[in-house]
Amino acid sequence: MNEVEKNIALGKNIAKERKNKNLSQNQLADMLNISREHLAKIETAKRGVSINLVFKICEILDINESELFTF
Repeated sequence: MNEVEKNIALGKNIAKERKNKNLSQNQLADMLNISREHLAKIETAKRGVSINLVFKICEILDINESELFTF
């Protein structure tokens, strides 16, 4: 799996976990203090995500980091 494929998988996992918690992109973006557009780009792999933001996403969604990196 190359870097692009990993980013796509990570974005899909973030979206899946967000939906599992019944959160909209707007709601999660507000909790993360980022724009909905930024979150949408992360979920569609059009933008990378920092490790600090990954930690914050996991904290808010109450999941383990490894759940996002299961490809």
